[in-house]
Amino acid sequence: MWSGGRERLERTDCPGATARGRGSAVDRTEDRMKSPTSSPTAVDEYIASFPPEVRARLSKMRAMIRRHAPQAEERMSYGIPTFYLGGNLVHFAAFARHVGFYPGPSGIAAFRDALSRYKSAKGSVQFPHDEPLPLALVADIVKFRVEENAARKPKRQVGGRARGETKE
Repeated sequence: MWSGGRERLERTDCPGATARGRGSAVDRTEDRMKSPTSSPTAVDEYIASFPPEVRARLSKMRAMIRRHAPQAEERMSYGIPTFYLGGNLVHFAAFARHVGFYPGPSGIAAFRDALSRYKSAKGSVQFPHDEPLPLALVADIVKFRVEENAARKPKRQVGGRARGETKE
């Protein structure tokens, strides 16, 4: 259960946890042990833990990301829903006054002008709850990140070669 606070939403059924997914280190460790981190169920549970209005906003974000990155794997990372495609693609999360969207520094830089009306940082942007979600913009950013991740070299290197590559 969540109850609204002045600065943040707080879970009332898990002492020490907040909408940011942060409790004590012990709480976080126990939470990780109880639920899988790489399953839609974990993301479903995260979304279901919020009030209906916030839940609806998170569900819209999730659906838009899924639509434009259908091959991406959903998982929980940093305590928030994450789409993974050859590396972290995007993350999103709920807070008391906004939905946070985390496309990474390149995603923010590439759409700097379109994001200028929102509060943002190097790799994140905040969409206030009192405004409609800019879903078309989210879609464009997700498509950009999919292309960017596809163009990257394989993440893991072994002995100067990509995994599975042999010496000729």
